Formats: sequence, C-alpha cells, structure tokens
Amino acid sequence: MFGKTSSPIRQLLTVVLAAGSLMVVDSYTTWLSPLHKVADNVVRPLYWIANIPEGIQDWGKISVISRGVLEQDNLRMQQESLIHLGQLQRMSELAAENVRLRQLLNATELLMDSVLVTEVIGVSPNPRGHTVTIDRGRDDGVYVGQPLLDAEGLMGQITTVYSGHSIALLITDSTHALPVQVLRNGVRSIAEGVSDFNRMTLRFVSPTADIIEGDQLVSSGLGGLFPVGYPVGVVTSIKQKPGAIFVDIDVDPSAQLDRSRHLLLVFTTGDLGRGGSDR
Repeated sequence: MFGKTSSPIRQLLTVVLAAGSLMVVDSYTTWLSPLHKVADNVVRPLYWIANIPEGIQDWGKISVISRGVLEQDNLRMQQESLIHLGQLQRMSELAAENVRLRQLLNATELLMDSVLVTEVIGVSPNPRGHTVTIDRGRDDGVYVGQPLLDAEGLMGQITTVYSGHSIALLITDSTHALPVQVLRNGVRSIAEGVSDFNRMTLRFVSPTADIIEGDQLVSSGLGGLFPVGYPVGVVTSIKQKPGAIFVDIDVDPSAQLDRSRHLLLVFTTGDLGRGGSDR
C-alpha cells in the first residue's frame, strides 16, 4: 500500500529535480542553447495559428464598413471641399481687391488736389444710361459736378447728391461731353460718350488736325467742369468717310468704367466744404 502511494510522489519529485537541474544548467552554461532554437521553431507556428482569429476580427473592423457610414463620409468630404473652394475664391477676390486698392493709392500720389475714397454701391439698370451710385454724399462734402476717377483715369462727375450717397454720370454716357486735349501737342477737341463702356468719339475734328492713333487724351480744364490733366483715353482709330467734312475718331477710355469698384472723389482748390444739392 505504501509502495503504491509513494510511487507518484517519487515520480513528481524526480520531475521537479530534473526541471531544477535543467534550469541551473541553462542559467550557468550554454549547453541547452540548441534546444531553445528547436523549441522556438516548433512553438512559433502554434502562436501564429492561435492569433489568426484575432487578426481576422481586427481586419473586419477596419475593412468592413456599412454603406451608411460611407455615404456620410462622402457627404462630409463634399461639404468640406465646397467650403474650401469658397474660401479659395474669397482669397482670390481679396487678393485682386488688394491690387486694385494699391493702384488707387498710387494714383492719389499723382494728384495735386484733395481726394476722398468712395465705393460703387449701384449701377444703372438701363444699358443706355451709364450712371453709378456711390456711398458718399452731402455729409461727406460731395457736390454736384465733382470729378470722379479710378486708378486709371477720369470716370465721370457727380450729378445728384443725397445725404448719404450720390449718383455720378460716366463719361461714356451718350449725353456726356468732355473737353479734352492731346497730351503730345495740346490739340483740343470734345470727347463724347456713345453708351459703350469701351468707346468714345471725338466730334468735329478736321482732317488736318494733328491727331494720330495712340495719342493720349487728357482733360483740358476748359468749361470748368473737370480739372486739367486727368487721363481720359487713347485714340484707337481715325477714319474719314468720303465727302465728310470731319473725321471719325474712336477713343478707348483710360478708366475701367464697367469694372472699377473703389473710386476717388476729387476736391479741387476751393471745393473743400462745398455742398451739393439734396434730394
């Protein structure tokens, strides 16, 4: 009975002693290193197989996405793209406006008169009537007949003044006439509008007048409506019809009449503090 009971205990003690001996040998010698490599090669595939279910689960979480989630992500990206495009357009517009304001600032350095910056807030709906509404009025000292120009040249003059805004008639309006002179030689003429933002004409010019294509026209100051020396336009063509007494001369306006947004109101000598008519 004792022999049967002690046999398992003896076997356990034998295993424990053998394991302890192997641990001591492994700790202080390199005799068992080859066995480590063999055991690693045998056990590694078992670890890989055991991790397959967990890997499949992780891959499923990443790769398998519901249609609703995809549609939401697609909608969000479209909205973000639209926002970014809108911001980009605004940045482009701001950059262009900055360039225009710099040009306007440079133009003021060439003026001997006092100026006031204004902004176009309305245009005439009538294609034949070339008028604009600006955001300056009697409260700012604006008066009827006051010259208006942009960074490139003369645009027109104030015709009606209200307390907070005014209306200006552009030089290309068919009812507007402007005394001009050729910058090259001082030859005088009258530039008239034809209700075309890109064209004006010179009236009653003799075929013998010393005017050639490319001549720069400036305001002559005659008539007292405009100060002398402001750019008006450039002569683009000279034609004489058979039997006609005068030649037809087309002028390309210097000012960007259909594009400029920020303009200058010019106060000539003695005009500061002058008031306009109320409506």
